[in-house]
Amino acid sequence: MAVFTDVSAGQAQALLNELNLGELRELRGIEGGIENTNYFAFTSEGDYVLTLFERLGFDQLPFYLHLMKHLAQRGIPVPDPAANRDGDILHTVCGKPAAVVNRLRGKSELAPTPAHCSAVGTMLARMHLAARDFNRSQPNLRGLPWWNDTAPVVLPHLDAPQARLLQAEVAFQNHVAASSAYAALPRGPVHADLFRDNVMFDGGELTGFFDFYFAGVDTWLFDMAVCLNDWCIDLATGEHDAERANAFLQAYAAERPLARAERELLPAMLRAGALRFWISRLWDFHLPREASMLKPHDPTHFERVLRQRIARPVQA
Repeated sequence: MAVFTDVSAGQAQALLNELNLGELRELRGIEGGIENTNYFAFTSEGDYVLTLFERLGFDQLPFYLHLMKHLAQRGIPVPDPAANRDGDILHTVCGKPAAVVNRLRGKSELAPTPAHCSAVGTMLARMHLAARDFNRSQPNLRGLPWWNDTAPVVLPHLDAPQARLLQAEVAFQNHVAASSAYAALPRGPVHADLFRDNVMFDGGELTGFFDFYFAGVDTWLFDMAVCLNDWCIDLATGEHDAERANAFLQAYAAERPLARAERELLPAMLRAGALRFWISRLWDFHLPREASMLKPHDPTHFERVLRQRIARPVQA
């Protein structure tokens, strides 16, 4: 999250009035992240998050917002987009698409234990199952086609060993995606960005998943791999943490047992998850946009994770 567009209190209040969410008491920009403009809006009726979408357009956003609404209605703890009197959940602020959702209770757990990883595994499986009957479809916009398009753009910024790694891994992932095992993977709507800072806990209770704006239809295994690459590694080295990973995988499988193809391709999807975020962080780091509160992530982190996943494959 960041602030690319300045929103005045009056502009925020106008939208709050349309949504019947009370009188604005404080509007506070949210630091972190790199995609959208985000504010906390504290009102007489409750605490909300106002998001202005800087890259996504009016044609793409209904998928994300209606997916959140769908999941919320099925008991998955996610932000629930606020509707106006006509039932619209996609709005306009400062000429940009916008949404308002309830602020989740709790805080992110940045030093997770196996118990936290187990809770995430359980809820991720429930989320996948709850979204099976979602009636909208949109591909993962940061999936393989985007990797193929973006890798050549960031390649000139890499040294020779990094360039060889990037090119080799993109080729490997294209090979995997063409396989019959990959075609057999179960799929559906996925979060695709469920890092530690996109989950809320209140004490030991998981109180919500949020930031669904990279969601799309992809393999459930890819969604799991993204989680494992953040929740179940040592952040300093990128090394796999077996205890946390086993807790996550066992909890997930208790809700939705893994298919044979998923167990076979877990090592490849862990590499895919690392590649996706290495490429996107390279892009954001070397080709940044201006924002008043922008802190690009270090791309070398996911380079380390990718090298670890290649050197030490993990089996389900």
